[in-house]
Amino acid sequence: MPRQNRQAHGQGLQRQFDNLKPAIEQARTQQEAIGMEDGFGLQIEFESFPDIELAFESLAAESSGIELLNVRHDEHSTFATVSVPDGKLHILENKIAAYLDETKDTVNEEKGTRTPKNQKLLDAIRSIRVASIKSLWTDDPEVFPADAEEAFWWEVWLPVRGNRTQVTEQFKQLAQSLNFRLAKGQIEFPERTVLLAYGSLQQMQHSVLTLNSIAELRRAKETADFFDSLPPEEQPEWSDELLQRITVANEGVDVPHICLLDTGVNEAHPLLALAIASQDTHTVEPGWGTDDKEGHGTEMAGLALLGNLTPALDSSEPIEIFHRLESVKLLDRNHSNSGEPDHHGYLTVEAVSRPEITAAQRSRVFSMAVTARDARDRGRPSAWSATIDRLAVDYDNQGETPRLFVISAGNIEDPNAWAQYPASNTTDGIHDPGQAWNALTVGASTELIHLSEPDTDDYHPVAPFGGLSPFSTTSQTWEGHWPLKPDVVFEGGNAAITTLYATQYAETKASLSLLTTCAEISQKLFTTTNATSAASALAARMAARLMAEYPELRIETIRGLLVHSAAWTPAMKQQFLANPDNPNKSDVARLVRHCGFGQPDLASALWSVENSLTLICEDSLQPFMREGSNAPKLRDMNLHQLPWPLAELEALGETEVEMRVTLSYFIEPNPSNRGIKSRYRYESHGFRFEVKRPHESDDEFRQRINLAARDAEEGSSTSSGDDPKWMLGTRNRHRGSLHSDIWKGPAADLASRGMLAVFPVSGWWKTRPKLERYDQSAEYSLLVSIRAPEVDVELYTAIENQIKVAVKI
Repeated sequence: MPRQNRQAHGQGLQRQFDNLKPAIEQARTQQEAIGMEDGFGLQIEFESFPDIELAFESLAAESSGIELLNVRHDEHSTFATVSVPDGKLHILENKIAAYLDETKDTVNEEKGTRTPKNQKLLDAIRSIRVASIKSLWTDDPEVFPADAEEAFWWEVWLPVRGNRTQVTEQFKQLAQSLNFRLAKGQIEFPERTVLLAYGSLQQMQHSVLTLNSIAELRRAKETADFFDSLPPEEQPEWSDELLQRITVANEGVDVPHICLLDTGVNEAHPLLALAIASQDTHTVEPGWGTDDKEGHGTEMAGLALLGNLTPALDSSEPIEIFHRLESVKLLDRNHSNSGEPDHHGYLTVEAVSRPEITAAQRSRVFSMAVTARDARDRGRPSAWSATIDRLAVDYDNQGETPRLFVISAGNIEDPNAWAQYPASNTTDGIHDPGQAWNALTVGASTELIHLSEPDTDDYHPVAPFGGLSPFSTTSQTWEGHWPLKPDVVFEGGNAAITTLYATQYAETKASLSLLTTCAEISQKLFTTTNATSAASALAARMAARLMAEYPELRIETIRGLLVHSAAWTPAMKQQFLANPDNPNKSDVARLVRHCGFGQPDLASALWSVENSLTLICEDSLQPFMREGSNAPKLRDMNLHQLPWPLAELEALGETEVEMRVTLSYFIEPNPSNRGIKSRYRYESHGFRFEVKRPHESDDEFRQRINLAARDAEEGSSTSSGDDPKWMLGTRNRHRGSLHSDIWKGPAADLASRGMLAVFPVSGWWKTRPKLERYDQSAEYSLLVSIRAPEVDVELYTAIENQIKVAVKI
């Protein structure tokens, strides 16, 4: 940072503060005119010099009510918007006075230097001004209204300011006085309240009081259109034959249910009626009814219950189903809802509550294939995705009953984009709320490459066998801090392309899609569907199967098992790795951001065999602690002794084996646009894992973990670096709240890696002590696998004998 001329710069900043005072008086006068006793004060925007990072955290003084509302960046500058209560501007002015006062300098006599107080903050500030409406706009600048008279739905993020109800009610009064229309419902986060208001830019910026009550503004999103069904070639009588081979689990507390949050379900469909009861169909709006007039929900129900129907109908084998279905109608475009947009987060909360009221103790997985139309968030938490995270961790009940959400990544719907495969997958981002940290986000792959329709000789499939589906969105364009998404991929169908026309033309085909149940049973029983919606329904089906087999496992473990059992196909590696045989860690991260951790395998998730086994450990630790009035600090880490069979591994010598580690946990969300790694970060805490290295003593391992934890706290990089035999490595794998990595090396080398550490890193539980969450304990699920080649070694038996004795932690 270049040093500023202290006197000239400090006096210039003070003049800019003086220029704010008329606006403060104007706001005070307006507040008094409408009888508002507790005003909002004034919102001020600070702009940095070009290419200089602004020390924005130093602008807040929460004990005096001065709050950092949001932080924004353009190509060169940083902008911070700060709320200053009436009568508190002098606290910021005092920073300038101290900067100008040489008696308060920090003096380094050895170096002969003097550092003005608050220099790091003030030398970076270029300008100070009253915040405008653009100071509050934290959405994509491209969607800021160009027409001041254009009316649309705003997503309004309000601060809490010590009294959530009062702040919310005051905003509603101001909005109604400006003829805004407010949508029903609101979402509450620890430091924000989000609601929707319909009006124009002209209305929004008409009153300084209205702007002063807001922390952030974004444009509300619309839901995506669903793919139209294609006419099936199959005959309805196949349904009767299939029904004779199906047995479905009876009702019971331990019987998992897949709860579809969609367009409703036609429960009268003969293939669905076996598994869904009338009392298990719900709606968020009573006037909508629970039936499915659009068809999408019934399509998802068929896949969630039976999978792709094509192999089921072709087979003559009996089919046993271990789960049942529930439905909540979350979307109905046939009802206008008085012109209001769907407040997705609020409606999702309502949808989740319906089946839980009916059957509170039931084991269930929520499956949602409804996403926003666009992907402009680029990994940043939205009100909707943060609501998913809040529901998953069961924030309102202190984590008493966590929930598993399986959600679709969102689809590439433009056929012109399919023709640009796979480049279009790289540039088309995952749709809201697929960025939710605690959800299992599902992309689409495909093995459907055979075209059977007539007149398709000049067509060929877009994606290769085992490749990423042309419909699947990715997180390649997201910033590094945000989670690696999607988590996994399932079958989502393919598209066909032809060069018969002047340009390449791509379209969907029934033979490249999945067969499922049709809502219009008076016309047909089967239809086709595709894309990430279909993939997410298949993922929910696998999750329910695991829950049925292991009802005692935590939800976090079930999510971890899906990822832990996944693998990339040769086609995926060929598509996204520059050197598939020896990929570098950056290429592997790119592969994960396209294909997740690959396609899960049910058999691998369910069972172990002698040469390939999985250990599961469900545990918890308290990440932080506070002593007296001191700032919270790191508290616990867990060291797990791995029960490796040393004799068996050493006998394998240089034979290559594989160890895989997956760490799954839920965070508590605290969304705002105030810096992703500042004390206002989104996640309540983070967990990391490290494995002991060969020739490293236990004490040396502990020292390395403490150093790694310190590096994570300080944002430094002084540790001993990445272990080269991990595929992702520590710098890539620790994104979000689901971490998985694969180590490959000699069996004898693995034998000396007998200890694994799980340790915490910072989050808002630690950095926001006033919210008093620093003494919380957090659960995690740890999965560790060994896979050896097909050799005569009994790893399973050897490890089983060791873990019959309690493993020390």
